[in-house]
Amino acid sequence: MAKKSKRMRALYEKVDRTKYYSLSEASKIVKECATAKFDETIELAFLLGVDPRHAEQMVRGAVTLPHGTGKKIRVIAFCKNEDQIKSAKEAGAIEAGAEELIEKIQKGWLDFDAAVATPDMMGQVGKLGKILGPRGLMPSPKAGTVTPNVGAAVAEIMKGKIEFRVDKNANIHVPIGKASFTPQQIEENAAAVISAILKARPASLKGAYLKSCAMSSTMGPGVKLDPAALTAKYKPGSSL
Repeated sequence: MAKKSKRMRALYEKVDRTKYYSLSEASKIVKECATAKFDETIELAFLLGVDPRHAEQMVRGAVTLPHGTGKKIRVIAFCKNEDQIKSAKEAGAIEAGAEELIEKIQKGWLDFDAAVATPDMMGQVGKLGKILGPRGLMPSPKAGTVTPNVGAAVAEIMKGKIEFRVDKNANIHVPIGKASFTPQQIEENAAAVISAILKARPASLKGAYLKSCAMSSTMGPGVKLDPAALTAKYKPGSSL
């Protein structure tokens, strides 16, 4: 096992690994522990009580972070109509088009972070499934990235709309901001993500849904959050 550096040992001493922290406490601690020489990403990690092998328990969705991601997002749009192409580019898309954009990606170009598409383009975009799918870049109706209004979809992503999807081990990892954010901004972004994931609970699921949750920065220790307390506070219909 690799030895922890002096800096990391000092950071781990600030976190009680046996304790569950409130979202407010975790936001402050994680920011305090983000001492690297770059603006670390703050992330939430979840373990869900679902079985992703069953289609009805595949948890995925999208949420707009109140304070954005802190990162400049590069968005592309698959569309044919000239007005749609113009709308997408005016909203901030770095590329917009049809066959020529698909061909560019097939040749290896992947310098973007998100993609949207019009419904009439999905037949052709499907050819890119093996390229975009594993990278989480495939447009999806459930995530709101397949829509006739590509301009609005691009604008939402630019403002901080992110997608989440459970992996084969029932985990979800979601970036919720940067270390340069205030603790309150981190907390409010985290609350939005937690609420969205709780709302996405499969109707067929029996038993515990949110099994564990932790917040961390890129180079910092994880801070555990209480799954039961989060569920009680942020589940649909609760008063935040």
